[in-house]
Amino acid sequence: MESRGQSAAERKTITALFADMAGSTALIQDLDPEEARSLIDPVVALMMEAVHHYEGYVAKSLGDGIMALFGAPIAHEDHALRALFAALRMQQAMRSHSDRVRLEQGIPLQIRVGVHTGEVVVRSIRKDDLRADYDPVGHTIHIAARMEGVATPSSILVSESTHKLAEGYFEFKALGRTQIKGLREPLAVYEVVGLGALRTRLQVGAHRGLEVAPFVRTGVRSF
Repeated sequence: MESRGQSAAERKTITALFADMAGSTALIQDLDPEEARSLIDPVVALMMEAVHHYEGYVAKSLGDGIMALFGAPIAHEDHALRALFAALRMQQAMRSHSDRVRLEQGIPLQIRVGVHTGEVVVRSIRKDDLRADYDPVGHTIHIAARMEGVATPSSILVSESTHKLAEGYFEFKALGRTQIKGLREPLAVYEVVGLGALRTRLQVGAHRGLEVAPFVRTGVRSF
């Protein structure tokens, strides 16, 4: 029996983004819970800010990370591009934040991001306080989470479906095919290494986008 306030399910094509703080368990294992939260909360906040900047929806907070949707509940045809702009924005913000934390506390902080575009079944669940949770279900969510799971610290990994929609707008490094738990066939995986040559309304229009600065990870210059 459906709970009160639960709406009918709806099928949509969206881009899902997962981000988390790499190695957080090891970093906080010797810390007081309040000290641990003081490390994690600002990182989650900058993740959320990047998502909201490109009109994405933070569907869940996952302790030291988030799950976000682009293309629903706010419909955008360019949802894959928005997700990757958000991913770059959060990595850029994280580098500045990490530099401060390392200088003040000697603790290295990094995040990793996974992105996948595909179909989900979504439903809006009305809460008692009149807010609504937007709940997505399907392999798309699983694959996005797995993209994040295989990403190295400070990287952004995407699936082939996201790569196809964003090619030209972003530069990618092909990483080959990876076996994803729960899927029969391995998936092609790509790393985002920077902005591409094509320009979009996100860069020249209403959005104040990324400042053009080097995106460097393990010696790779990105944008």
